[in-house]
Amino acid sequence: MKGIILAGGTGSRLYPLTKVTNKHLLNVYSKPMIYYPLFALKRAGIRDVLIISSKGHAGHFLELLGSGSHLGVRLSYEVQEDAGGIAHALGLAERFVGGEKICVILGDNVIQDDISQAAANFDLQSKGAKIFIKKVGKPESYGVPTISGNKITRIIEKPKKPDSPFAVTGVYMYDYQIFDIIRGLKPSNRGELEITDVNNFYVEQGTLSYEILEGFWGDCGESFDSLLEASQLVQKSELRYIDEKLDLSDREQRGIEDRERDISGRDTSDRDANDRNSKTSRKYLMENKLI
Repeated sequence: MKGIILAGGTGSRLYPLTKVTNKHLLNVYSKPMIYYPLFALKRAGIRDVLIISSKGHAGHFLELLGSGSHLGVRLSYEVQEDAGGIAHALGLAERFVGGEKICVILGDNVIQDDISQAAANFDLQSKGAKIFIKKVGKPESYGVPTISGNKITRIIEKPKKPDSPFAVTGVYMYDYQIFDIIRGLKPSNRGELEITDVNNFYVEQGTLSYEILEGFWGDCGESFDSLLEASQLVQKSELRYIDEKLDLSDREQRGIEDRERDISGRDTSDRDANDRNSKTSRKYLMENKLI
C-alpha cells in the first residue's frame, strides 16, 4: 500500500500565518503539522508516500523533508496547479500509485489512533474503500454518514439535520478503481471534485467499510482555535514524543507497551511492587528531599 498526503490549499482561514508558508508546515505543538500524517502512515507500515501541495510554497516541503530518508520513508512530490478539491488533487497521484491500494490523509488532520490493523484489514478486502469516522459535537460541519447495522448507506456533506453523531475524517483507503471514479465526477456547485462523491460511489457499490477512531482527531486547518486545540491534544498524548526520525521515543514506547500489558490482563504485581520499593528506598527519599 502507498500513502498520499494532500497538503494543498491556500490556508486562508489561518491568514496571516499562511502568508509566507503553507499551513501544513505550521507547528502543532513541537512539530510541523505534516509530521503527524507522515507518522500515522509510517506507523501503519506505509513507507512510499506522495505529498501533493499547491504552488507557491511547494519548495518549503522539500527543504524540510527532502527525500524522507532521514525519516525512514521515501517521499515523492506533486504540485496541484489549481484548487479543484480533494478528489482533483488525489487524481494527480495515479502514476505514483501504479495500481496499488492507497491510504490518503489530509495534511491538516492529526489522529491519535494507530491505523496499522485497519490497513491490514483493508488489504484483505478484494476491492473497495475504507473511511474513518469520529463522533463529534457538531457533525453538521462535516460529511456525515448514515449507518444501518454495520454498513454506511450514504454520506451527506454538511447536513442541516445529521443522521448520526459521526463525522467523516480526512483519512481514507482506496483500491485501484479510485482514478476511474475521479475521471467520472462532475464538479459540485463549488466548482470542485468532491471526495464525498467518491465515497458515495463506493457506498452504492456496496464496498465501503469504515472504522471508528477511538482517540482524538484534530482538524488543524479549520480555525485558529482548532489549531490551538490540536496542539493541546498532542501535548497531552503520546504524540508529543514523536522524535526527529518520525518514531516514538523509546521512553514513550515502553510506556505504551506497559499500558498494553496492563489492559491485556497480564499480572503486573511484580512490576508494581518494584515501583513501590524504588519509591520508598533511602536513595529515592534523599534525592527528592523527603528525608
